Amino acid sequence: MEPLRDEEIVKVIHTIENWHIVEDGNWIQRKYRFKDYLVALQFVHEIGTHAETIQHHPFISIDYKLVNVKLTSWRAKGVTKLDIDCAKHYNEIYNKLIK
Repeated sequence: MEPLRDEEIVKVIHTIENWHIVEDGNWIQRKYRFKDYLVALQFVHEIGTHAETIQHHPFISIDYKLVNVKLTSWRAKGVTKLDIDCAKHYNEIYNKLIK
């Protein structure tokens, strides 16, 4: 899988709610806020299960009710379409959980 070009990342990142380009364009990142700690943990469990299924694992950190998620593709040495697809999927999971 080839990394996306910088201009491709810039174009697509604006279509994914609250995701940002970080670390010289080699990563994308979003911070998710929750009203409840256990819901934050459920979110991490669901994205972790998805990551295992597709064998593409984000960096995740949990600070009480704040979950930070970062994506990159190691083999491609940058952001790929798979990272973009994961970001969109994680937003869907988040939106389902906060209803």
